Amino acid sequence: MDWVPVFLIIFKLVVLGLGMFFAVKWHYDKDRKAQKAGVLGAVGKIAAILMILLPVLLFATFTLARTLGLDLTLPG
Repeated sequence: MDWVPVFLIIFKLVVLGLGMFFAVKWHYDKDRKAQKAGVLGAVGKIAAILMILLPVLLFATFTLARTLGLDLTLPG
């Protein structure tokens, strides 16, 4: 049996495996550093946008309901 192909296949698997490991590690570390600074700011922006859109959505819903002639009074 010729050992050169066996050695080259094992070498290729080791090199590709190490390359994939370090690529994933590099991306993970890069994202982790970026997330520390930006997570709170992004969450704050999203929360502010949702709080602004909530009254707009409620107003649009009740306006459409009144336009369609729906009764929106609470039973009492």
